Amino acid sequence: MNHFNLKSLTFYGVAIGSVLILFKTVTAYGESQLKPSPTINSRYRLTLAKNLPNCEQANTLMLNIQQSGIYVNASLLPANTNAETEKPLSLTGLLKDQQLQLSGKIDQSILCNKPQSQTDPIETVMIQMPLVKKGDISGQLKVNSIPQTLGFTAVPQSKQQPSPKADSH
Repeated sequence: MNHFNLKSLTFYGVAIGSVLILFKTVTAYGESQLKPSPTINSRYRLTLAKNLPNCEQANTLMLNIQQSGIYVNASLLPANTNAETEKPLSLTGLLKDQQLQLSGKIDQSILCNKPQSQTDPIETVMIQMPLVKKGDISGQLKVNSIPQTLGFTAVPQSKQQPSPKADSH
């Protein structure tokens, strides 16, 4: 019974009580102030507002997104590309203040509906789109070889899209 003197019990009681109060305060702050970044749809069909210069018929584009918190990787491909021939994710960006910003390099043949060749130049692109509302989203596409910013409409695609290959038995 020598170990249970009043000073030791008071010290341990205050230490345990302080830890419990600190834990409760940090938990309350985290629940009220810290919110996870919103999850975004993984596939968007992009339709440009106007045709690209030097391009007779622009492709309808598909933006495929993979998200990890605020960090985003994406690929921009023609909408008619089948899932097995997709290229690796070439765009990177951040989701900040309900605004998605992506940048990276893509083949010019992706933007314009013409056959890909070995000499296609690589284009640097930047995509900005607000994610405030659900449904169709208006955004901007900036291509390094085009002086003006191009507007687009992004339509979220459901994850259960039938693939062209599934219908070709």
